[in-house]
Amino acid sequence: MHYEIPAPMLAKSVPQVPEGPGFSYEPKWDGFRGLVAWDGTEVEIGSRGAKPLTRYFPELVNAFARLLPEPCLLDGEIVVPTGDPGAQRLDWEALSQRIHPAASRVTMLSETTPAMFIAFDLLARGERSLQGDPFSTRRAELVELLADVPDPIHVTRTTDDPALAERWLAEFEGAGLDGVVAKPLDQPYAPGKRTMFKIKHHRTADVVALGYRIHRSGQGVGSLLVGLYGDDGTLYPVGGVAAWSDKRRLELIDELAPLVQRDEEGEILRGEGEPSRFQANRADSSFVKLRPERVLEVRYDQLEGWRFRHTVQFERWRPDRDPRSCTYEQLETVSAYDLADVLT
Repeated sequence: MHYEIPAPMLAKSVPQVPEGPGFSYEPKWDGFRGLVAWDGTEVEIGSRGAKPLTRYFPELVNAFARLLPEPCLLDGEIVVPTGDPGAQRLDWEALSQRIHPAASRVTMLSETTPAMFIAFDLLARGERSLQGDPFSTRRAELVELLADVPDPIHVTRTTDDPALAERWLAEFEGAGLDGVVAKPLDQPYAPGKRTMFKIKHHRTADVVALGYRIHRSGQGVGSLLVGLYGDDGTLYPVGGVAAWSDKRRLELIDELAPLVQRDEEGEILRGEGEPSRFQANRADSSFVKLRPERVLEVRYDQLEGWRFRHTVQFERWRPDRDPRSCTYEQLETVSAYDLADVLT
């Protein structure tokens, strides 16, 4: 028996929790999407992209082989919890550290920051494919299959009550979750299609433009690096803004030219950015430095430590704002929520 791992079914963003009959609501876990194939002999973990995840999570590979009661194909999320009992939350930074080329490092991290798997769909069970069945059927079989399976494998909780989903949206962010997902109960699994709905947290902040990277095409601004001032007066990098049209990328080069920092000989000053674990083929992570004089408003969902968790979205330029006024104090904080209560 061999399972072909499909492209994962996706979700489109909507501004609020959809109401009406026929929806199942569940927490949106903020981790790595993982499609787990266990054929009774081998475990394979596919991802949303082209990078297989099997080698990076040996503790999960071992758990799937030991604990899954029969061959199956699961869809879910790989997450890393950290914190003391009673105050645990998802830790994106610890999770992202798990993508490492050195086998010794992978082994060490699997012991010091072990991951867990949150299952939310069942695509095959034994010889039967369930992808053509409605989600209500797949969910019922998932719960039955994993009813007695212990940690680190979990089944996500669900509800058919939109009011409770709204409460989860507000409360579960304190445990590091990313929002809420609404799934039509009558729909089959649709690989690569955005047939689910996701509701995420969106907030705005005024940030300072501190540099830019050239687009991978070699022309125009690929991403604009932004920062916030800390209490010590230091401008800290907090994330990046991307997703412009080709025309707009070229326009930004001209617009930002007066802010480009140069040395005494007129050469452009560059900074060295952090390499991406997920774009190992990107040889150059440097950026063009800008004088911190221009403010922009961005939309963001949440913080991870001192940085924005995801790429932020450009909202508008703020010529009325003093860059020094762009501090961490403007950012909204959320109340802590124990991850164990989300898993219950």
